[in-house]
Amino acid sequence: MPDNEQHIKVDSAQSISRMCFVCGEDNRYGLHARFLNLADGRVACQFTAQNEHQGYPGRMHGGVISSVLDELIGRLLQVKDPTSFAVTLELSVKYRKPVPLGEELTAIAWTTNETARLLEGDAELYLADGSVAIQASAKYLKMAVERIAPEGLAEVDWFADRRPYPPEL
Repeated sequence: MPDNEQHIKVDSAQSISRMCFVCGEDNRYGLHARFLNLADGRVACQFTAQNEHQGYPGRMHGGVISSVLDELIGRLLQVKDPTSFAVTLELSVKYRKPVPLGEELTAIAWTTNETARLLEGDAELYLADGSVAIQASAKYLKMAVERIAPEGLAEVDWFADRRPYPPEL
C-alpha cells in the first residue's frame, strides 16, 4: 500500500480457481494470489513471488508481473457482476523498480471507464516500503462465463477463497 493512503476496509475475497497461474490453489508453480474487494470499489491483490517466478536473480520476472496486473484489473468486473469475466484487449505496463522475491506484495486496481461492453482500468504494484514499482493500464471485453467455458465453471475449478484476509489494507 502506498504510504500516503489511509487504511481501506476489505469487504470480501473474490473466488479463486484450481489451476490458474496467478490465483490457482493447486498450481504448484503459481503465485497463489488472493483478490480482495475494497470498500471503495477498488480491488487489491496480495501475493509473494517465489524463485519459480524470477527473471534476473532475486527479481520477479516482468512477464509474471504483467500477468498479475492483467488479472487484477480484469477482476474489477467481478465486483459488480460475478457472472461475467473480462477478456483482455490491451495491456500496457510500465516497469519503474525491480520487484523482489520472497516478500508479500500488494497491488491495487481501479476502474477508469466502463461501458456496456468494455471495462478499462489502471493498477499499481507497491513494494513493502509503499513505493510504486509497476503501473499498468488495460482494456477488456466483458464476456459471460458461458462464452469462455461453454459448460460453465464447475465448483471444483472456481470456488470461494477460504483463506483468511485482513479487515483492512
